[in-house]
Amino acid sequence: MKDVIRIGNCSGFYGDRLDAAREMVEGGPIDVLTGDYLAELTMSILYNQKQSRGEDTGYVGTFLKQVKDIAKLCADKNIKIVSNAGGLNPKSMAAEIENILSELGLELKVAYIDGDNLLEDLNALQADGEAFTNLDTQEVLANSDQNALTANAYLGGWGIKEALDQGADIVICPRVTDAAVVIGPAAWKFNWQRDDYDALAGALAAGHIIECGAQCCGGNYAFFEEVPSFRNVGYPIAEIEADGNFTITKHPGTGGLISEGTVKAQLLYEISTPAYYNPDVIAHFDTMAIEQVGDDRVYVSGCRGSSPPPTHKVCFNTQGPYKQSMEVLLTGLDIEKKAELYLDAVFHNLGGREQFDDIDIQLIRSDHEDPASNEVAHAALRVTITGQDPNKFGRIFAAKTTELGLACIPGNTGRGAAGFNGGPAIIHWPALISSQRLTERVHLGGKTTEVLPTQRLDLDEIYYQEVPVNIAPAPQGPTVRVPFGRLFGTRSGDKGGNANCGVWALTDEAYSFLHEYLTVEEFKRLVPDFGQYEVERYDMPNLRAMNFYIKGVLGTGAASNHRIDKQAKTLGEYLRAKYIEVPEILAKDIAQAS
Repeated sequence: MKDVIRIGNCSGFYGDRLDAAREMVEGGPIDVLTGDYLAELTMSILYNQKQSRGEDTGYVGTFLKQVKDIAKLCADKNIKIVSNAGGLNPKSMAAEIENILSELGLELKVAYIDGDNLLEDLNALQADGEAFTNLDTQEVLANSDQNALTANAYLGGWGIKEALDQGADIVICPRVTDAAVVIGPAAWKFNWQRDDYDALAGALAAGHIIECGAQCCGGNYAFFEEVPSFRNVGYPIAEIEADGNFTITKHPGTGGLISEGTVKAQLLYEISTPAYYNPDVIAHFDTMAIEQVGDDRVYVSGCRGSSPPPTHKVCFNTQGPYKQSMEVLLTGLDIEKKAELYLDAVFHNLGGREQFDDIDIQLIRSDHEDPASNEVAHAALRVTITGQDPNKFGRIFAAKTTELGLACIPGNTGRGAAGFNGGPAIIHWPALISSQRLTERVHLGGKTTEVLPTQRLDLDEIYYQEVPVNIAPAPQGPTVRVPFGRLFGTRSGDKGGNANCGVWALTDEAYSFLHEYLTVEEFKRLVPDFGQYEVERYDMPNLRAMNFYIKGVLGTGAASNHRIDKQAKTLGEYLRAKYIEVPEILAKDIAQAS
């Protein structure tokens, strides 16, 4: 029996199922319970929380309920807890947890980590040469009109290891990378050194797979009919070995599915290049192998690692202009003409278009010709206005649209706000900072320990050299027309203002076809509303997969873009609905599989 550390995850986002923590602790053996609660959007939510509730807040309050529920069980079973729920205020969260433990009569050691918050030092860092250039727009922060509300570097896993080395039972993290809560405990268990890059890369891959909770257990899975049940979907466990190879599984008796497909889908989620950057290591996703080794057990091996980059990523949230949106239903005949007349009337009521910095108009044609019911006779006209003057937003905008209720197009009825309420938008500003500027601090039992990032240790630089892969020619012969998604799985998501769409094939033959067929040009043809954006394609033959990275499609992030699908969650399924011509032999594979 190989020595492993069993790391479970009970949360993939702020708002995930609260009772998952208890289920993970009670459902079977684990050594560490992790929870991932933070996203770029979440940091803005926590900022607003601090503004409205006081400086002692700014953390994920629901996590306190979970700790109170499971602390005694974890103490009895010697289960460590590691979470990034500390958000913008890990110190206050740690203090609240200590109060909870005292009430429960438990003597557990609570550590918290900081060093990620750059806000107070921002001016000094800029004066010293840190430009904080926006990774998407290339704009320098100091040259913009953006006022930084939060500024947090994505820390790695070594502070977590230090806390566990010192005997911490619960480790509260700030803005660490999603995978850090897995890397740290694995490095602690096996006493990995900073340059054990292959092992660290494996732990990074494991962390990336389980970071979104049930999403690798059948949630959001393209081939959802393979999933036996979506009732009580289990949460994932990574059984990590000393060399970084690992098995993904879940507790017995839970719903969902762990398969090559569900694991592969999550690996392709919210990535760009196959070289996956982290402040502790670069993991090369195009080197790993995935194998089904049992029911709900998938073995992942061979992930190669390189020295980490010389920078850490920084998440800024800045205050943007005021935004407000509304949606009106257009029904029946002459939809375009009705939209034209309505827009003319509403902007006349508002005093003209020129007073707004930006106007986004979307006519969503969900109406059917000769509709079978009232509900399918509707199209939606969505209008979003942006500007600097708060007097143009809020009640005035709502009132001026309401006034048209009896004085414009026939069948006029609204659906209210559609994403923005007239307040200032929060802008996501991704940037980099030299790792030489950063120091993590671990606080435990009144003692503070500084932890330097790997980049400050003057280690030899190691970089994995890509090995070319030969791909067999695509099958030839007569073709048939089938939906893209009958042959190929997809998983899509957001990376700040950008989106990704991972695509994978089920067989070698299908991948050979996919590799030749789905060029960037063809991708844009299939999803023409994404065609105006720069698209990059990255190949991962080891996974029979490729990833498309669409730049700028989400504007300035999930909190501020105008799209209905603000995080590109639906892009993959949109692509799968498209019909394409494929060789008949591949279509036969579909028939056999069904």
